Order: sequence, then structure tokens, then C-alpha cells
Amino acid sequence: MRVRLIGLALAALACMAMPATAQTAPAKLQVPVTYYTLPNGLKVVLSPDPAQAIVTVSVYYGIGFRVEPRDRTGFAHLFEHLMFQGSAHAPKGTLIGTVTASGGDLNGSTRFDFTNYYESVPSNAMERMLWLDADRMARPVIDDVVLKNQQGVVGNEVKGNVLNQPYGGWPWIDLPMLANSNWYNSHNFYGDLTQIEAATVSDAKSFFSAYYRPNNAVLVVAGGFDPAAAKAMIAHYFGPIARGAPVALPDISEPVQTAPRRLSRVDPLAPKPGYAIGYHVPPRGTPEWYAMGLLDQILVQGEDSRLYRALTKDAKITGDLAGGINDSLGNMFNYRGPMLWDVYFTHDPGRSEAEITKAIDAVIEEVRTHPVSAEELARARVKMRSALYSNVASSTGLVDMLAVYALFDDDPAAVNHITDGFDKVTPELMLKVAKDYLRPEGRSTYIIEPGAAKGDAK
Repeated sequence: MRVRLIGLALAALACMAMPATAQTAPAKLQVPVTYYTLPNGLKVVLSPDPAQAIVTVSVYYGIGFRVEPRDRTGFAHLFEHLMFQGSAHAPKGTLIGTVTASGGDLNGSTRFDFTNYYESVPSNAMERMLWLDADRMARPVIDDVVLKNQQGVVGNEVKGNVLNQPYGGWPWIDLPMLANSNWYNSHNFYGDLTQIEAATVSDAKSFFSAYYRPNNAVLVVAGGFDPAAAKAMIAHYFGPIARGAPVALPDISEPVQTAPRRLSRVDPLAPKPGYAIGYHVPPRGTPEWYAMGLLDQILVQGEDSRLYRALTKDAKITGDLAGGINDSLGNMFNYRGPMLWDVYFTHDPGRSEAEITKAIDAVIEEVRTHPVSAEELARARVKMRSALYSNVASSTGLVDMLAVYALFDDDPAAVNHITDGFDKVTPELMLKVAKDYLRPEGRSTYIIEPGAAKGDAK
């Protein structure tokens, strides 16, 4: 897909350069999608591109850190590591060795609402990947040796990425814990080390049985392959895997936030203060959600965004402004459930929190009280379209979009129509969404105080 989709992205960028009155209808995505479900419940998405010499095979499981058991925080992430420790017919190292020997690459990750694994390899290695992924779906090695080893690996990762890292966990762990009330949305997603270390082999096998089943998974194959051959291989390797019990997910709904929240912590390793704010966003897939996506483009995405101009160009408060919807762990498309839109940056110690908040409030209140212009809305649409096309121009980005729309919406072909939702957004809807969702009482602020000062969060 890469050549064709990059061409579409360039076409979108060309539209950005033209006056609004001269713009022609933008090109639409035309991702080929074949979608079906095996008798055991495994959802399968095929997206062939004969021009490609590589193929990406990916499996997404409908379990992320948001819905892990209450007494096993960090277990979803721990299990992601366990699935790389070998399977019944492919001992530890076989998967990684096979991929690297072919010149390919692989990885896995744990997100809010899914855990995923992928391998990108030359097309002639596709069958080996399907066999390896099927074997670990059916028969992963879960024993005391593997579990203890990976408990140590995850523990070291927590120590390295959070406990001993400047700004560790900020804001992607800190803000959700502050802004949300439902435990599932607000616990430490990396996990409590004592709970990770307390996990048993029995716990791991129960977790596997509950979530790592074909009827809670999506298999995506994209790139250079023959669809008929792929279908036969998938039926052969994945078809015999037994369906598991229906997956019962917890209630992850979030009550409306009715008062602003603030928290700070001292980070002895941080060289500068950090300022982060978060607001709840409309439910995914609604007209209001599409409007929030365009507000994100107008407020924080790119050097033409309002907050960039206000905080970086004008006030010179920060030089590392970042933010978005689910920006730390993906994008606005690949999650299901409550989510935050956030803005965060570090700044010089000479700029006070009150001064920064006042500068941000001026920008936020402008979109809450005045409709955006037709020209600014048009630019936001083009920026969104360009970002979307750039994402699916990569093999892993394309696979991700196909997988999440199959997993969450039972409609992977929806990727070809996502832009329709943004095209329907009006200035009036954006004004309403800004008023409803960017309320002062709906804001959560998390401050990082740098240096060796002592004290608890306050």
C-alpha cells in the first residue's frame, strides 16, 4: 500500500497549499479489505498489495491494561512479554530468530484496550509467521522459569522507564490516574511491582485462558501475498484452535467530571518543571468525537496551532509543546472507552503555573466562545487527512487501523470512510463540543516540580 497511500497524502498536502475556494474534492483512501470470521471466532482481515515485497502478519487480542484484574496491575503488560518466550513447537528464540534471519522485524505492545504482536517479513516467509503465531496462540510456554524471568524483565523496565527516569510516567500514567474515577481507567498501567512479582503460573494460565483466545482476537495480513493462499494457510493453522469462553469485559464508563483536579509531585531527576492538562473527550465514533479531533488539530497539532503560537512563538513559555487524543500510546482511532485530550510541556522555572494557566485559558476560551472560521476548519481537515494517510502509509500503521476497526467496530473497511466523519463537522458543532468538553471544571492539571525538594504529592 505504501506507494499508493503516500501519493494520496501528497495530494492532501497539495490541497493544503491551495486557497479554500480552489480546493477540489480530496482523494479517498482505497485500502483493499477482505474480512471474515473463522468458526472458532477469530476475525481475519486481508489487505493484499501485489506491489509490495514484504508482508506484515499481526495478531491483536482484545485485552489491554485498562481491563486487567484489580489485584494484578501490570499483568497485561507482563503477559505481552510472556508471549515471546516460546510455544510448544517453537522453543524460545525461534520466532525472533526466524524473523531476523529473513531480514524482517517484529514487536509487541500493550495499550489501553488491546495487546498486539506483529512480524514484517519478505513475502515468502508469510507461512512461517502464520504457523508461529498460531502455535503461540494455542500453546505458549507458561511455566515457573519463564514467569520468573519475565517478572524480572518487566520489573527492570518499570524501574528504568518510570522510577529512575526523569518525568517517568508523566503524563501518560499520571494524568489518567488523576482525571478518571473508575479504577479501570485510573490505576497504574505499568503495574505495581509487588503485584507483578506476586503473580503465579496459575494466574498466568488463567489470564491466558480468559483473554488469549481466537474469539477475542483479530489476525491481519497486509502487503505482498496471494489472498487465496493466505486463506488456506489461516484455516489450516488457526482453524483448529479451540474457541474460548465469551470474554466478559468490566464496566469502564467514566462519570462526568464536575470540578477541576490538580496534583503535583517532586521529581528529583527532572531538570525543569513540567505542566500537563487533560480533558475528557466525547465517545469514540460520535459526531462530537470527530469534532474533537479537529479541535485537536486547531489547538495543538503543528506550528500553526493556536497553543503553539500562544505558548511557543508569542509567550515563549515552552519549546516542547505536545499533546493530542491518546497521543502518548497511539492515536485517536486505536482505543475503546473513555479517553483524554492532553497538552503537556516542560518550561523555564521562571514561568509560574498561574501565568501558564492564564495563557492556555485565553486560547481555550476563544474556541469555547467563538466559532472557528471556515478557512481554519478546512485547514484542520487537511491536516487530519494528511496525518491519517501518513499513518496508513506504513505497514504497521495500516495493520493497526485495520485491526482496531475489526476488533472494536467489526468493520475494518471503515478505514476507507473515516474522513467522511471529519467532513461533516461544522463550526457550530465544534463550538458546542468545546463548550461541553473543554470546561474549566472538567480539566485536570498535573505539575512536575524539579530538583531535590522534599514532599509528597499535593
